[in-house]
Amino acid sequence: MLNTNFYNGKRVLVTGHTGFKGTWLCRMLVNAGALVTGYSLPAPATPNLFERSGLVGNMVSIIGDIRDFDRLQVCFRDAGPEIVFHLAAQPIVRESYQNPRYTYETNVMGTVNLLECVRLNPCVKSVLNVTTDKVYHNNEWVWGYRECEPLDGFDPYSNSKSCSELATHCYVNSFFAEGQAAVSTARAGNVIGGGDFAADRIIPDCVRAVAGGETIGVRNPYSTRPYQHVLEPLAAYLMIARRQYEDKTYAGCYNVGPDDCDCVTTGELVDLFCRTWGPGARWENRAEENAPHEANFLKLDCSKLKSVFGWSPRWHIAECMEMVCRFGKIWLEGGNIPVEMDQEIRYFETGEMGWSREKS
Repeated sequence: MLNTNFYNGKRVLVTGHTGFKGTWLCRMLVNAGALVTGYSLPAPATPNLFERSGLVGNMVSIIGDIRDFDRLQVCFRDAGPEIVFHLAAQPIVRESYQNPRYTYETNVMGTVNLLECVRLNPCVKSVLNVTTDKVYHNNEWVWGYRECEPLDGFDPYSNSKSCSELATHCYVNSFFAEGQAAVSTARAGNVIGGGDFAADRIIPDCVRAVAGGETIGVRNPYSTRPYQHVLEPLAAYLMIARRQYEDKTYAGCYNVGPDDCDCVTTGELVDLFCRTWGPGARWENRAEENAPHEANFLKLDCSKLKSVFGWSPRWHIAECMEMVCRFGKIWLEGGNIPVEMDQEIRYFETGEMGWSREKS
């Protein structure tokens, strides 16, 4: 069971708090009683989850660019965080081909700026840099990548996240070896869940299509990815940050992904979405010629996280999709989003369902 009592009263800084994962993480932290400060650009999508999450007024929200070191340093001085979650990033592969310089400035120098602020602010005791499963040199293997595999992402997004990992490792060796702050990186698989409206992501594309009465277009139906519900990696992030706060020997790099049985192709994922959503959901193959390169096969080996912390995924892919479709319908019906978020978080944390399955 996930125990968030540790965060009650803790000062926590979340970069990228207006994004999809950042909003869910802040909701979990606020519910736990943490004193949360967020630092981020405005929400990247319209509509956006942050505005409807009930977080406005319940945390400090600072709009700022992670590339702006001086503004970030002021945020650190004012917030005095004990724990930092670094999620601010340019996270879209296709966008990284269109704007590679911005992607590197954000994902590499943004990380350096954050680590420099940590170095200059001894109040920080625990830091988690969230990267991606795509940091590895991809050999299209059928087995999962381990944390000891070479880092060398192919596209600008993936490569910039590999560089973020290397910058973090350098700062750990050069400045944090004496134990000022425990610093880890988390390499998470593809996340799905309610409230994601980003462009060029499969679940947002599915929800937008069914909402508009359109056929879902799938660009890469045969690509295998480690899909997981957004609460899975967030729970792991909270666990890693807590454990290394209490004992710095837990600091390191960790893969966070589903078990092999839940690594599916994008086509299989959309099939499951259509079956779960019900009438009106359908898809077609829209594979593009001359499309930007993306890996065909990608899985993670999460043995380290399991052996070190006794961690295991909570929800299989079918249950993840139940949550996705339930949330999507509630959103489209104008339902109470904070209540729905809290119900899903409680169900994930305790296994106690606050609703009937028939409602989904």
